[in-house]
Amino acid sequence: MLLDLINAFWVGGLICVVGQILIDKTNLTPARILTAFVVSGVVLGALGIYEPIVDFAGAGATVPLSGFGYTISRGVKHAVNISGFLGIFTGAITSAAAGITAALLFGFIASIFAKSADKA
Repeated sequence: MLLDLINAFWVGGLICVVGQILIDKTNLTPARILTAFVVSGVVLGALGIYEPIVDFAGAGATVPLSGFGYTISRGVKHAVNISGFLGIFTGAITSAAAGITAALLFGFIASIFAKSADKA
């Protein structure tokens, strides 16, 4: 149990370190870096490389945005096996629906309690 927590912590931290290095050492915008993380998760998930990382690190690999990309690729694979070609269009949103819903819900709740203001 403790080893699982340690593995999740260091793998998730390593993913964050990569993101921080990209922010500090490149001219990439944060939006492009976030997109790169999602796309890398999709590609690594489609190639079967990300699943062993998820098995090893658990939430340390699924919580970062690369884990969102992995979830999308896994959902598309599953939907294609069940529905064929149509699964390409339905699998991603079906597999990520819970995470998307949670993000919308918590964002809405945060907006109720936050006070908007112009940046100075």
